[in-house]
Amino acid sequence: MIILGIDPGYGIVGFGVVEKTNSKLRTIAYGAIETPKVSRFPVRLKFIGEKIAELIERYRPDAVAVEELFFQNNQKTAIMVAEARGVVLYTAESSGTPLYEYTPMQIKQAVTGFGRADKKQIQQMVKLLLGLETVPKPDDAADALAVAVTHAQTNTRMGNFGVR
Repeated sequence: MIILGIDPGYGIVGFGVVEKTNSKLRTIAYGAIETPKVSRFPVRLKFIGEKIAELIERYRPDAVAVEELFFQNNQKTAIMVAEARGVVLYTAESSGTPLYEYTPMQIKQAVTGFGRADKKQIQQMVKLLLGLETVPKPDDAADALAVAVTHAQTNTRMGNFGVR
C-alpha cells in the first residue's frame, strides 16, 4: 500500500510518500510545496492544487492522509490554512483516491504512543520508524511523513479508521 501524507498550509505544504508492505514501512519520497510569496492568495491556492494533483499522478497512492487543522490564535492565518486544506481535500477527492483525515492527537498517538508528544519526539520517531539517517527537513515534510505513518499504523484494513 502506498500512502501520500499531507501536512496542509498555504506557504508550505508538506508531503510524504510511504509504502507499507506487510508490517514494513519504506519512504518513497518527501518534501514541501512552497507557494510563491509574491503571488496573490488565489494563485497560491491554484498552485497547491496543481502540485497535489502532480504528486497523486506521479506516485499513484492507494490512500491520501491529511492532517486536520488544530486551533490557531491568528484567525486570518487559520482561515488561510483552512482554505489551502480545502484545496488539498478537493484535489485528493477529485482524483478518486481514498481520502482519510487525522487529528494532531491521533498522529501523535500513532507515531509516538503518546497523544501529547512534542514536535521533536514525533520527528525522531518518524526517523526511527522509517529508518532514515536524519530527521526529514523541512519540518512540514516530517509532519507529512508522520501523517502517512499514522495511516499505515492505524489502518490494517483500508477504511477502518479516519474519515472517507
